[in-house]
Amino acid sequence: MHILVINSGSSSLKYQLFAMPAEQPLCSGLIERIGTEDSVIRHKILTGQSPQTIERKESIVDHAAGLQQMLNLLSDSDVGVIRSRDEITAIGHRVVHGGEYFANATLITPTVKETIKSLFSLAPLHNPINYECIEMAEKTFPNAKQIAVFDTAFHQTMPEYAFRYALPDALYRDESIRAYGFHGTSHKYVSQKAISWLNKPDASLISIHLGNGCSITAIQGGKSIDTSMGFGPLSGLVMGSRSGDIDPSVIFHLLANGYSSDEVSNLLNKQSGMQGLTGFSDMRDIGKAVNSGSAAAALACEIYAYRVRKYIGAYAAILNRLDALIFTAGVGENDSSMRQRICSNLDFLNIHLDPQKNSALSGEIRAIHTDDSPVRILVIPTNEELEIANQSFALLHND
Repeated sequence: MHILVINSGSSSLKYQLFAMPAEQPLCSGLIERIGTEDSVIRHKILTGQSPQTIERKESIVDHAAGLQQMLNLLSDSDVGVIRSRDEITAIGHRVVHGGEYFANATLITPTVKETIKSLFSLAPLHNPINYECIEMAEKTFPNAKQIAVFDTAFHQTMPEYAFRYALPDALYRDESIRAYGFHGTSHKYVSQKAISWLNKPDASLISIHLGNGCSITAIQGGKSIDTSMGFGPLSGLVMGSRSGDIDPSVIFHLLANGYSSDEVSNLLNKQSGMQGLTGFSDMRDIGKAVNSGSAAAALACEIYAYRVRKYIGAYAAILNRLDALIFTAGVGENDSSMRQRICSNLDFLNIHLDPQKNSALSGEIRAIHTDDSPVRILVIPTNEELEIANQSFALLHND
């Protein structure tokens, strides 16, 4: 069967079409800067002897227009990979927030849609767009099954003592204020890969997702038991433009000194993290600044790595055993110098990185620990779209 995966962001639309159960990608695409006059479409055809890429700029006013462009490319007479939209059996949607309602991939029904709407306030930048794309996909592909895979679902196995905040009980019971965690689809995908590689179903793992957004998750036997992101995606590690953990007193101080709540939110989400420390949010730019002798960039990298090491220590304590560290996402997969910084001075946890292996660039799963390291260190490329396709196929197959 053909399963189309739609991963919609606030101003972007990412998609992949898979032939399942072979897990064969037929095409993939990314539409960026939706809502502007200089939107960018990058569409890659993966069938045939060599990949073919189409890239163009044009005005895409909203996600509906983006979905139409995607459909046009999928079924184009020259470069299309389907003849009819009815060839698509199911569409798997990434939905950011599922609250406490969803712990698995879910067939979308009117009731499910109403529940997603009820969670708009918990993910105001993402759930409304996810919902909009579901409605548009229902109209565009009326014969396809629509399936939701939630970022928060993987973390629903966290025990209550891990996800509850020390706040008045009514705030949890009535306002649903608790830690939910995010990047769950990525953490699940790479942890399952690690479990298979280790051949150890009960493995104790720490999965480190380092992209523009960053999170770290403690995983025992394939289940999340704690994670760094909480009620929203702001807490935990230092990120591209998000602050990560700060003392809440900083917020009160800013509010008392003339900042509005919107200004504080914008500051912590868009002007902080590596952006605030260096003027850059992209680690490639920061790496160039370090190599050029920037003391601010070098300090920012130490802050970034130090925060990850703190969480590694904390999660090793709650796991009470550590079989492997996993690095994934853009920075985790590609920045060998940051992996080196993070893994330094962790000898007491029996974590020993091999510098030569760390610098190697090839391999689907790269083992970068020394031969005598009790704890494995793995670099595993994440593939959220494939994970969504797999979960969607499993749901339909079991159904």
